[in-house]
Amino acid sequence: MELDEMKQAWLTLNHQLARQETLNWQIFRSNQMERLRRGVRPLAWGQSMQIVLGIAIALWGISFWTTHQHIWQAMACGIAMQAFGTLAIIFPARVLSLVLVIDYAAPVLDIQRRVAQLRAWRVKVEAPVFAVLGSLIWIPAMLMLIQYGADRVGVNPWSEMSGSVLWLLLCGVISLPVVGLVYALLRWLGYGRRLEDSLAGNSVKRAEAMLEEIARFERE
Repeated sequence: MELDEMKQAWLTLNHQLARQETLNWQIFRSNQMERLRRGVRPLAWGQSMQIVLGIAIALWGISFWTTHQHIWQAMACGIAMQAFGTLAIIFPARVLSLVLVIDYAAPVLDIQRRVAQLRAWRVKVEAPVFAVLGSLIWIPAMLMLIQYGADRVGVNPWSEMSGSVLWLLLCGVISLPVVGLVYALLRWLGYGRRLEDSLAGNSVKRAEAMLEEIARFERE
């Protein structure tokens, strides 16, 4: 075999190897992106269920305050529950929007940026808001249930339980710094990252791990 023929054979072989490597990379990326897509589905399903729950809570609040407009305390509880239900619709809808805008054909860096936005929303916005609301929303819920019991016997409970309402409000106010103290203690003990991972959710953690694996494969 002449030298030129050998060179041409080597060039052809290198070209075939490069094509095979590109094909292997495309197959690997396609498989990983499909795993990533499947991995975020539970998050989307969970958020959809939360939207349904939020609608139910908002409707409960609306039905309550519209039937108790003659009692301003009961009406305030119903409006508070309606507001909580509305937020329970808006927040998961925002998470769904962040999931749906992920373009799995985009560069890995862009997908990582989208997932980072999703993590930031869940950890820095959603979690603190619902930690505060969760410390307080049980109060109007309990008062609404008490009002239902009073409706059955035809009495107005508010004139007789002003002290109980103040006690419930005090419990709610105390629970807020307790939540903050627990969060600060966990961070002080070195569990801050683990707590943030828990708040972000398993789907986000798995997505970040898969994207890092793809990025590492690209670098190598």
